Amino acid sequence: MSDVGIDTFAQLLERRNLRPAYQPIVDLATRQIVAVEALARWPDLDVNPEGAFALAASLGRLDELDLACRNAAIDDALGHGLPKHFQLFVNIEPSALAFDTAEKLLERARGKLNIVAEITERALTTRPAELLHAVRELRAGGCVIALDDVGAVPESLALLPFVAPAVIKLDISLVQGWPDVAQAAILTAVAAYAERTGAQVLAEGIESEAHLRQALALGATFGQGWYFARPGPLSDYPSPSRDLFQQTSEAPSVSTPFASINESRSRIGEKGLLLGISHHLESQGLNLPNPPVIISAFQEAAHFTPATARRYVELANRCPLVAALGVGLEHDPASGVRGIAISPADPLRGEWAVAVVGTHYLGALIARDLGDDVAESHRRFSFVVTHDHETVLAVARSLLERVSSSPR
Repeated sequence: MSDVGIDTFAQLLERRNLRPAYQPIVDLATRQIVAVEALARWPDLDVNPEGAFALAASLGRLDELDLACRNAAIDDALGHGLPKHFQLFVNIEPSALAFDTAEKLLERARGKLNIVAEITERALTTRPAELLHAVRELRAGGCVIALDDVGAVPESLALLPFVAPAVIKLDISLVQGWPDVAQAAILTAVAAYAERTGAQVLAEGIESEAHLRQALALGATFGQGWYFARPGPLSDYPSPSRDLFQQTSEAPSVSTPFASINESRSRIGEKGLLLGISHHLESQGLNLPNPPVIISAFQEAAHFTPATARRYVELANRCPLVAALGVGLEHDPASGVRGIAISPADPLRGEWAVAVVGTHYLGALIARDLGDDVAESHRRFSFVVTHDHETVLAVARSLLERVSSSPR
């Protein structure tokens, strides 16, 4: 990278050049401005936000720029002051997520701002453990979670329950495009999630009366776009009567999949039986209209056989995230499959699990090895097959929280 690029990047970080703009978020029923989204801007430099972040990525310094932009937005909001129930949306770049992301954001806000943290679905597929940790810490610190760009890619739908956002931001393509069957599937899934959880739907890119009608038809109750206001400096806003965006609950965290069940409900079965159940669950990744997330624990790398690898490559070609865990597993055990090598001392070593999380289908096999000294096909397991939403999600989260962005 040339010195020009490095010099330009240094200018991007300078606070005198980085001057955030804020785009109003409007209650579509009352047309009242109830929140703003902070956007990074460099008005005195010949650079747009896309170019700035592309430069940072090329230098391997995206985390620095993301932090600088977030800090500038928070500092300006603190300096201006916002009404009690007025909320500030701030973006978190997926590739910049780290285990201290939430801590830094909360420390900067000092408990004086009502923050909604915006995350895109790319964060879960690229940095699952980091994202889930950050979301948990942000919630614990009082932040509301928003999932951005929903609908930009259909794969984002299967990730909704993991993030458990309180705000679903519909991508501009849904608001400004003519609806088709694929978009109808997206909107059906979003509506089902919002109905089940009470999440709010916010439409981006409203630039005309036609876009507003489309947003309302899509079920949005909040919106933003040039039809209401262009991004600009903070103003003096009226205070909403309450926090309009409120936290939603997430599935409870468990140490291992088997810890999520009542053992009195389990049955005893041999490996041959459980293999059939496992294959049936995995096949949902090929059959469901909206591809699900599939994550499995195999105990040992030896159980991720060549036949298993072939199945999982086929799944990875269609599903947004396919992961496998086990002692001795390589980081890339098959093309497109995220592999995680667990410690021999990890309690997960004694369990076999397959979790499938889709927009309308959730299913899991949860099994604990009984330690029989017999032929492989006759090994017995205490097991449960479940389609209970909360149980399946708890199982999937317990596995996904071990899937970090790089090999350990």
